Amino acid sequence: MKSIFIFLIMPFLLLAQAQKDSIRVFYLGGQSNMEGFGYVKGLPNSLKKKYSNVFIYHGNPAKDNDKNGGLGKWDLLEAGHGSGFSSDGKSNTLSDRFGVELSLAKKLQELYPNQKLAFIKYAKNGSSIDSIGTSGFGAWEPSFKGGKGINQYDYFLKTVNNAMAVKDINGDGIEDVLIPSGIIWMQGESDADKTEQIANQYYLNLKRLMELMRAAFRNNDLPVIIGKISDSGNDTDGKIWGFGELVQYSQEKFVATETNAAIVRTTNAYKYTDKYHYDNDGYIDLGLQFANTIFLLNNKKTQ
Repeated sequence: MKSIFIFLIMPFLLLAQAQKDSIRVFYLGGQSNMEGFGYVKGLPNSLKKKYSNVFIYHGNPAKDNDKNGGLGKWDLLEAGHGSGFSSDGKSNTLSDRFGVELSLAKKLQELYPNQKLAFIKYAKNGSSIDSIGTSGFGAWEPSFKGGKGINQYDYFLKTVNNAMAVKDINGDGIEDVLIPSGIIWMQGESDADKTEQIANQYYLNLKRLMELMRAAFRNNDLPVIIGKISDSGNDTDGKIWGFGELVQYSQEKFVATETNAAIVRTTNAYKYTDKYHYDNDGYIDLGLQFANTIFLLNNKKTQ
């Protein structure tokens, strides 16, 4: 009788072992306007929900040389993955802020019906992609090794490698195959407010960083979407970012000369809650624009 039971159950066991879930994964990176300074309390109800079949691995944001930087844990996406979010690698602590991830997820679910989606997020407010003039917020330049030699690029690698190493991100007993589907980058303000030299280096720094990020996902043609920086003008001289035009030019040059890259420019029309950060409507719209643009790039690749 025992041998008959084993014979009957074996096909089901083999089927369970062979079955795998395919999940599209997008990387969200940059500084504060990617980290997210929108207020959860002001969200429409349609974005306050817990998203079924949308998962997020949010690396703990930290200044350079912090051993806890980049720690994270897969979870269902919900509001609270903005500024103030933290993780110790075992549990996630949500904040009262949000970024582009909510409207991004909602729109991507419309564009990819019946497809499970995932975000890997690591962003740090105030961080620069240059190795000098970081003002203590952090540097993404891989060769920058101040202090203990741990920087934002190291946190990026830790976040991505740990996230991609998990074989069952939703704990349903079925192995997940994560398919890298794009890099979404919102950053540049901290390279535009210091010196002309740093701003002029932005194109080369961005090109190098995106090449390394694509390599981390093992796809040198992975779609890259750049969010164009804008200026609130809330300063005595009418400019927050003294060399903002140079960084904007570099962002435009990158997407014009790089294959499979695009830029979102609607940021120029957004309102601000302070000198530096968009209001709720801005973050919501930016997520929608990122979703539409990354979808078009991925669609272009398959045509």
